[in-house]
Amino acid sequence: MAVTRPVSLSRRTLIAAGLGALPARALAARGQVVTVLGDSITAGLGLPAQAALPAQLHLALEKLGVHNVVRGAGVSGDTSGDGASRIDFSVQPDTAVVVVALGGNDLLQGVDPKTTRANLDRILNRLKQRRMGVVLAGLRAPPELGRGYARDFDAVFASLAKTHRVTLYPDLLAGVGRIPALNQSDAIHPNAQGVQVIAARLAPVVARELAKRT
Repeated sequence: MAVTRPVSLSRRTLIAAGLGALPARALAARGQVVTVLGDSITAGLGLPAQAALPAQLHLALEKLGVHNVVRGAGVSGDTSGDGASRIDFSVQPDTAVVVVALGGNDLLQGVDPKTTRANLDRILNRLKQRRMGVVLAGLRAPPELGRGYARDFDAVFASLAKTHRVTLYPDLLAGVGRIPALNQSDAIHPNAQGVQVIAARLAPVVARELAKRT
């Protein structure tokens, strides 16, 4: 299968060495590389690797006729700041498109939306420097956090997408959030069926971005 397991920072040296040993032609034959940079939702917390978002996105893209390699670069508990600090390690040089899916833990921790924006801005600037395509996946803040906070948080993603001229996927959890049958018992993380919904909705957006890189 052309999908790697979610990256663990403790395996940094081993993974880097393994990727470096793969011939570029071998990777090209398997398809363009998509890296999903995120948190526990990307890492597939509570799910086997084959049910997690990277694996399911790979399958959804294949159904669209898009040969691909999807690398999971999700770390449970990561905020946007954590993602920004590991951007160069987590996103390998052969990546064509990066799905940036961070912000959920910022919400849970009540991080100032201005801080979240600054961190994501740093990530997008770096990816632009590296000439990689981007799909910026947003999130919708629950109204329970306060209308002002929710408004400011929600605006971060559209604003950044416009500023950096990158593709926006407005809500990573669209069609899944607040639907008990599609979420695990914590009501935060999607279950296997929920992940399939996310992958099916996200895949056409990623496919269009990959087409721009050919």
